[in-house]
Amino acid sequence: MDNYHDRRVRKSKIALKNALISLLQQKNLQQITVTEIVQAADVNRGTFYKHYQYKEELLEEMVDDIIVDLIDSYREPLKEGEKISINNLNVSAIKIFDHVENHADFYTIIAKSNALVGLQSRICIQLTDLMREVVEQAHEIKGIELNLLASYQAYAIWGLIMEWINQEFKYSATYMSNQLLTILQFTRYS
Repeated sequence: MDNYHDRRVRKSKIALKNALISLLQQKNLQQITVTEIVQAADVNRGTFYKHYQYKEELLEEMVDDIIVDLIDSYREPLKEGEKISINNLNVSAIKIFDHVENHADFYTIIAKSNALVGLQSRICIQLTDLMREVVEQAHEIKGIELNLLASYQAYAIWGLIMEWINQEFKYSATYMSNQLLTILQFTRYS
């Protein structure tokens, strides 16, 4: 019975999050009502209020879930216990573009509308934290402040993601991973 209940809760939450994403493609969060969310999700208001007090709480949980998935995608190459370096990095190990592709609607809203103001900054801060983990593994690079290097790399990756979104995901995630790896190798040797 618990497994059935958990599955129903997950299903309801997914429906609510998908409904919110769909509505955010049309208007800002402030313009969206709980009634619109539950109608789009095909659940009743009671189901919404069983899980969330406000629509902002639904949004926050959705963003948190996506950030956790972003972190997991970035750390995928580390699961085998290896340190990440350009020398041992390959295209199949780079999962961040797969993550963005899996959440394309969410990232498109962030990139192309004012619906989720401030989330670009939050994602870049998270990317910077992830990059800091990698650059701290490396020995100090003479003359380069590691925090600045981490920030540079994070915003460069975000720039690639933004360009990919602006080109309406014209390329595959694998192609984007290959481009990132090529850029990293190019900047390393230039």
